[in-house]
Order: sequence, then structure tokens, then C-alpha cells
Amino acid sequence: MSTRTPLSRARGLGSARSGVHHFWMQRVTAVALVPLVVWLIASLAYHAGADYESARAFFAQPIAGALLLLLIGASAYHMKLGMQVIIEDYIHKEGTKLTLLMLNSFFCVAVALLGGLAIIKLSFGG
Repeated sequence: MSTRTPLSRARGLGSARSGVHHFWMQRVTAVALVPLVVWLIASLAYHAGADYESARAFFAQPIAGALLLLLIGASAYHMKLGMQVIIEDYIHKEGTKLTLLMLNSFFCVAVALLGGLAIIKLSFGG
């Protein structure tokens, strides 16, 4: 029998507010990805059958390049958040969990960086 109150037993076990930011960022990126993916599909459909140079010229335009960078950045961040939730929910060994969370972050940064560099190279005609 403990004389501690339920509040004192819960202190230090985490804040109920810490997950709210994560929840909202996952929803915001999902909403942002809807029009970006629709734009990408429409652009690819419009340029279906076009030669490489005309498709490259379209995606090298500043607006198209910026939209592609937004798409890559939002999808990489959304992927990181989603995988983080999966890892935290289903991996119970702390060492394994920490390792996978770090690898998840590194992988998502690498995907965003490589995708961004590819779009920049495409935009500048490299």
C-alpha cells in the first residue's frame, strides 16, 4: 500500500503534451502531400511519352523544382514520423529501439538530401 498520490506516481513518466506535436506534424505533412502528389501525378501524366529533354526542361523550371523539393522534404519528414511511431510501438528493447530510431533519422535525412541534390542538379542543367 502506497501513500503516494496518483499524480506523484505519474510524475517523470512523460508528458501527455509531448506527443501532440508529433501527431499534428504527421497530419500536417499528410495534408501537404495530397496536393503535391496530385500535382506530380498530373505532371507525369501530361509529360507521358515526351522525350527526356522536354520532361527535364519542365521539371527544371523554378516552380516545378520548388514543388518537387517540397514533395521530397514533406514525404521524408512524414516517413520519419511514421516509422518513429512504428518503432516506438513495436520495439521493446531499449538498445534496439534507440539504434533503430537513429537509423530511421539518418535514412530519412539521406533520402531528403539525395532527392534534393538531384532536383537541384536537374534545375541547373547538370
